[in-house]
Amino acid sequence: MDESTLAVPEPAPPAPRPHDPLAVALGNASLLGVGYLLLRRRGLAVLAVAVTVVLVSLLVSTADPAYEVAMLVWWAAVIAHGWFLARGEAGRDGGRGAVRGQRLVALGVTLPVLLAVGLLRFDASRVGESVAGARERGDCAKVVSAQDGVWFVHRMADAPLAARGDEIVEDCYRLDAAGGQLTTGLTGDTASLQGGFETLASVLARPGNEKTVETTLTRFLRGLPAEDPCATVAVTDWLRERKRSHDVLDRSAATARRTAPAALVACGDDLMGRSDWTAAQAHYKRLLDQYPGDGLTAKARAGVKKATLSIELANVRNLLAPGTGAQPAYCSKPAKYSGAKPLRKGINRALFYGGETYGDDHADKLPGSWKAAGATDAVLVVCMGEDTFGNSVQTCPYRPRGSGSTTYVTFRKVAVPVKVYELRTGKLVSHRTLQIGGSSCPAVITYYSGSSGPGPASNRYVSASTSDVRSAFRPLVDR
Repeated sequence: MDESTLAVPEPAPPAPRPHDPLAVALGNASLLGVGYLLLRRRGLAVLAVAVTVVLVSLLVSTADPAYEVAMLVWWAAVIAHGWFLARGEAGRDGGRGAVRGQRLVALGVTLPVLLAVGLLRFDASRVGESVAGARERGDCAKVVSAQDGVWFVHRMADAPLAARGDEIVEDCYRLDAAGGQLTTGLTGDTASLQGGFETLASVLARPGNEKTVETTLTRFLRGLPAEDPCATVAVTDWLRERKRSHDVLDRSAATARRTAPAALVACGDDLMGRSDWTAAQAHYKRLLDQYPGDGLTAKARAGVKKATLSIELANVRNLLAPGTGAQPAYCSKPAKYSGAKPLRKGINRALFYGGETYGDDHADKLPGSWKAAGATDAVLVVCMGEDTFGNSVQTCPYRPRGSGSTTYVTFRKVAVPVKVYELRTGKLVSHRTLQIGGSSCPAVITYYSGSSGPGPASNRYVSASTSDVRSAFRPLVDR
């Protein structure tokens, strides 16, 4: 019986899987390497995803439009590469059903990706329009609020547009900082004013920021006049001297011109209240010099007059204050007080200043109606020098009670050199020597032996009564 051998039949080779170029290209259009996965090219798929991630990262971090162009080039490149790669392997027909399945898978991945990108770009554009519209209205608060709606996915879909929104927000933050500096400047801090305007100018140099800069400037200008008028003067002075830039910032000059006159007068009034009369006078004069046609010029002239009188009065009081000598400094360096009353007929009140010996005694004998209480009610200033012997009145013999020779004593008037100044003008109106008379040759005289010898001095003053002193001084004050 013949033996026979039966061979086991070999299994048929698997049918080749079809590679549809359209499905591969469509899958690669997702930028997720789906087309390469359909070709079972896992390495290419991983590489495609890596390049996509790198490009997206660079685009989001730099917002450079060049990377956006690079993304489009990369997108077209992987689509074309997948198409041509699939065509090289698609010579075998594996059935229409398999091809349809691949296309559905590719479309199922790519369509949502493209749709999401499109919607995100549209939404980013909508946010960008809101930001731009708020900037055109000068509303930085709305700019920031609108830009807050930008998420990371918006930056992936349209990084340059999101970056432009960030720049606008940054400009608004800078304007907010400038507004703070300008508010500080309202206290008179000109360094803050300088910094604030420099920031406004730098933001204004970027196209599209005219309205937001104008809004910040308007808010600052509405703060004028400031609460402190002297601070307002410092601000308006700075604005007045600021170099013109021929843009919206030059609006500040008109506000300064409108605000400065009232501020100068109010500051002058405040300085008058603080007894800083020289500074007050300077502020009033500046209004007259810089704004001669303003309606406050009459008040400024009155302020100049009042400040001038206060300055003169302070100077006179200082000169009349007691010094190291018997007489005040006024007697050698007279000054005017324009607020004093002029010389007139009748009694003119005077301030009397005596010498080192008897000047005060003479003034004590004068009536109160002749004496001024101070510089504000005085007409004259009378400066008395040292008493000296005047004309002789009578010579009489005297002998000591015990024994001794007879001594002849001559009684003389009291000679008082005087200078009389008119306080209103500071001019010398009289320079003479008064002769004060009095009684002479009393029955008994008292003396002390001294350098004149054992007997009385040969010259003695008469004994002047109150009426004698008044008679001598009357011509000085009674015109």
